[in-house]
Amino acid sequence: MSSDLVQPNAWVAIKLPNDMLRVLQVVPNTTISLGKYGSFPSNLIIERPYNLTYEVQDQEEGETYSRLRIVPGVELNADALADTSADKDAIETSDEPAEANEDEDVIVPADGEDFTLVDDSGKVIARSSREVLDDSARQTLTSAEIEELKKKGTSAGQDLIAKLLLSHTAIDQKTQFSLAKYKLLKTKKYIRRFTVLPLDVPLLAHWMLEDKDASKILEMRQESMALVGCWADAHFTSPPEEGAEGPHAGRWLVVDDTGGLLTASLAERMGILHQPPEEQGQPETSVTDAGSSGQPDGQPAQKPKRRRLNDLEVPYAPNNTLTVLHHNTQPNLFMLRYFDFDNTEINPTPPYHPLYSNLLSLSWLQLVSPELDQTYSDPPAEVDPETVASWKTNQRGNYHRKRRRWARTKHIIDTTRAGGFAGLAVASTMEPISILRHTLPLLAGGAPVAIYSQTVEPLAILADAFSITRRAAWVSSPPAETEGKTVAEIERWGGNDEFPINPTLLLGASIQTSRARRWQVLPQRTHPLMTERGGAEGYIFTAWRAIPVEGKIEARGRFRKRKAGA
Repeated sequence: MSSDLVQPNAWVAIKLPNDMLRVLQVVPNTTISLGKYGSFPSNLIIERPYNLTYEVQDQEEGETYSRLRIVPGVELNADALADTSADKDAIETSDEPAEANEDEDVIVPADGEDFTLVDDSGKVIARSSREVLDDSARQTLTSAEIEELKKKGTSAGQDLIAKLLLSHTAIDQKTQFSLAKYKLLKTKKYIRRFTVLPLDVPLLAHWMLEDKDASKILEMRQESMALVGCWADAHFTSPPEEGAEGPHAGRWLVVDDTGGLLTASLAERMGILHQPPEEQGQPETSVTDAGSSGQPDGQPAQKPKRRRLNDLEVPYAPNNTLTVLHHNTQPNLFMLRYFDFDNTEINPTPPYHPLYSNLLSLSWLQLVSPELDQTYSDPPAEVDPETVASWKTNQRGNYHRKRRRWARTKHIIDTTRAGGFAGLAVASTMEPISILRHTLPLLAGGAPVAIYSQTVEPLAILADAFSITRRAAWVSSPPAETEGKTVAEIERWGGNDEFPINPTLLLGASIQTSRARRWQVLPQRTHPLMTERGGAEGYIFTAWRAIPVEGKIEARGRFRKRKAGA
């Protein structure tokens, strides 16, 4: 994250006691509601560190809001700190009856007891035994009484949890493991606590998978995102040297149907996803200082005017950029808004987000047939400044807006079709061969290719198209349709039934998958978590761009055949 403190209007992830996440924007002077866990003013967590656990306290008399209490680590880990495994071994080997020492922090169950439950003060509130159970633990609570306790909401839900444990009539039949699990379930349900976490790409992906619509991100998990970014070799690249010409390195081509999740993952690797800390929350500054504003004392200074750029000047960086291919009027990158970037905003105000100059987008129509795109093929007419100055404000604004839009579109299309990209990352429902047919010629030699798919079948067909046998068949007997064509034309060849695509354009084609599974690791109870979600496994195709050699390969020289056994 770009800051260690919760900033105003920042997007954060709040982890609830039931392990669910809630992603929200911390707007100052508003109320944040956590449903049954309560609500609190947003100002109570602004300028506070991340990863703190808060407890929603009861409303004090005369106040209309709930205060927050920072829960210390000792209290959060009270159950873990009360582990008595070492003491139990000592008790079992001793002939004397076990007695709990009130002065010690370690809680030791009495002889014959399976589990002892205590409150925050150390007072025993319930004991589990196969034969004996305290009379106080045989109390019962009706549904009406539970609802009444929930409405009162005393002690942040701790009183309700204790009384529920005491009212369980079958608690004497529970082992120490089942009693601990029962307490944990009730704690997750009724305790009014939450943890504020910084929102990053893996956490956002987890939230979309577990709590939202996983199909919007093609069920892409954290490990799949990491593999695509790693195999695509996405990383930060320094600016080119002054005077350098031609396509620059550090430009990646992206086909993203995950709502911008893959784009955000790559941008985070390239260092362009978050604003620098010194630019966050800063207002737009004027060119002149306060003393030279010309305003009388006590009067507010005029709003500084933005420097008017040349209409044909484009704001895009020459390298360290992402070029997104899409099939709509605008790319679907809605997940970038969680990182304070709006790709639909044409003229943002300073301070500018890094993606404003490092994220480019164009449609498949603009890439394949730019002459059919009206914005690109129909440049606005040139009008002399005197005539423009005589127009009305709206007409003048539309004229400059069309020229700037045409300049941006022309720059993106021309630089993309020029090629020289350092890598290709794909996460799409489109046929992979149709994607590579138009994107492979744009890659530089040796550029990596990483394609994610929910199922393995499309990638298996793609790997077969670039197999060694097909490449050998192509070299030995090229298709008749490619005769007389140049290397550039052969690279963009449409394919046939035998060769869906030129198999010499990629080397080292392979398919892999990786899924991290969580395990419960406890004594005598180690097994995979039974509550893990299913869904698509997720597979990744990897390869490297190859530049085919021109002409045929011939071996020349005088060779001598050696005799056997010589």
